Amino acid sequence: MDVRNCKMCGSLFNYVDGPICPNCNKKLEAKFQDVKTYIRENPKAPLGKIAEENDVPVQQLKKWVRQERLSFSEDSGIMIDCEKCGKPIRMGRYCKACKEAMSNSFKGLYDSASPRGEKKKTQSSAGKMRFLN
Repeated sequence: MDVRNCKMCGSLFNYVDGPICPNCNKKLEAKFQDVKTYIRENPKAPLGKIAEENDVPVQQLKKWVRQERLSFSEDSGIMIDCEKCGKPIRMGRYCKACKEAMSNSFKGLYDSASPRGEKKKTQSSAGKMRFLN
């Protein structure tokens, strides 16, 4: 059993999947729902005003955007930076170009990697029968 202190309130709790206790997690989820409702009603509100009106830190709002839980309309003007190149994006962690580049590099690694100890069979010996003396 892993017991830790909650990052928000400091109380002890049985650590399962996050650094905050279940009570604080419920409060944070309620705040999230409030923010979501506020954004629906005020789609052009700036990030600072959203944070101020809902009593939520801007960093928490950015975290929800990076987790793709929050998204803003195109006319809202709210953007965050790609974690790799710094280009402005609407949601997620990476811009489309960086996602494609990472995907291609992973595909290249997967295609070029062959299992260890396995040699490629030549065409001439592939279909022949072998006998032991």
